[in-house]
Amino acid sequence: MIKHLNLSRRDFLSTTAIGLGAVAEFTLTGAARAQTRSKQMSEHVQVDGIHPFPAAMQTRTIETNGTSIHVRVGGQGPAVVLVHGFGTSGDMWGHLASALIEDRTIIVPDLRGSGLSSKPDGGYEKKNLAVDVVGVLDVLGVRTFELVTHDIGIMVGYAIAATHPERVTRWVAIDAPLPGIGPWEKILQEPAMWHFGFGGKDMERLVAGRERIYLDRFWNELSRHPERFDEAKRQHYAALYAQPGAMRAGFAQFLSFSQDAIDNKAFLAKGKLQMPVLALGGEATFAPMIGEVIRGVADNVEVVTIPDCGHWITEEQPAATTKLVVDFLPRRS
Repeated sequence: MIKHLNLSRRDFLSTTAIGLGAVAEFTLTGAARAQTRSKQMSEHVQVDGIHPFPAAMQTRTIETNGTSIHVRVGGQGPAVVLVHGFGTSGDMWGHLASALIEDRTIIVPDLRGSGLSSKPDGGYEKKNLAVDVVGVLDVLGVRTFELVTHDIGIMVGYAIAATHPERVTRWVAIDAPLPGIGPWEKILQEPAMWHFGFGGKDMERLVAGRERIYLDRFWNELSRHPERFDEAKRQHYAALYAQPGAMRAGFAQFLSFSQDAIDNKAFLAKGKLQMPVLALGGEATFAPMIGEVIRGVADNVEVVTIPDCGHWITEEQPAATTKLVVDFLPRRS
């Protein structure tokens, strides 16, 4: 089943204005929970800086697959794993974690090479990053889980879902392509994608001490509203990417796309994913292609375009993003 929805500007603005309340049909207990959640969701308008995570969440460092993964964990109930991409870290998910924690166990890793995770020389193929994440879940004793992914996180999410389809119950894929799938060759020809091949020791020297300049290009050019990726956020993430090895790791995420394409084609040869998938695209960036990409690897897909938004969906339209994801994930009664 494939559904394609366009969230109109009128509906979007109306939804934001009413505080993004919970949708109906719940028991009395469910209604009380929904009221709590509605209040939480109404707080997820765009704010300066990093949205704080719920106090109930704790941080851990988990050793797996030859690396150390920094992860936030908290809440109770079915597990949902939030996977970031390039230009951010797990810190991007504070608003969504706050909306889901009432009836979910929230798991937020920093990918290998990103945030506060270790930064080894290799292993940045998305199939291997998926092994990292699954290793974290195994240590935590999590068998089945929902996935919410953005940017590079989509590629990791697909690798997880393709290699462990029995463990992934639902998948949210936000605004990015999949190497080797659908319009990939067309995407590679886009001049704006020059960074896919940018990396190596000399490029690392060019960017050293200038990480903020390099990252500003992504935050500015891939946004409909660059000002919503505000100065406090930019300083926070630039400092993380200025850590030793962080930019090398970031470059490696892109330089591994050729191997990722080979791996993705091998995954697809075994059949399409059958779990429900929500594909979200920013109107100004990947919305025109996100449906084609995700329909190429999954059969049960709902596609939503977020208006007045670029690639940085959680920063540019956090309230709309939160509502769409929360509504897609089934509530506990």
